[in-house]
Amino acid sequence: MTVIPFRVCSLCGATWTTRDAFLADGSLRLDGYKPNFQAMEKGLFFITHDRDECGFTLALVARDFLDLYGGPRYTERKTFSEECPRYCLDQEQLERCVAQCEYAFVREVLQIVGNRLQAAKDASSRPPGRNLQGPPYHA
Repeated sequence: MTVIPFRVCSLCGATWTTRDAFLADGSLRLDGYKPNFQAMEKGLFFITHDRDECGFTLALVARDFLDLYGGPRYTERKTFSEECPRYCLDQEQLERCVAQCEYAFVREVLQIVGNRLQAAKDASSRPPGRNLQGPPYHA
């Protein structure tokens, strides 16, 4: 039986078998988000494979990550309203949205994805023999 991987890098061929493996890879960086105002789940997350031999940016549909957030979701879109900070119009703006907008929860998902990728990067850059509890153990 052939297993379809979660993602494959089109440039270098790196393969992530699951979403969890993808989000645990310290060589990935969240770089942007482009909403689809007709179908929220079709918005794009831009994630760069930040390796010297690669540097390719993958575009993943928001649908792949929306279930990571279990908090409140608003039903009304507030794009271009007075309370809209217009973050969705800037692909590189990844901050939380303060508007009670239908798309605000996607920005919460961006926080989750970005935090998981940053935690993976931080973990992969720690010197060997170090852990989160303190200095290495010496017998």
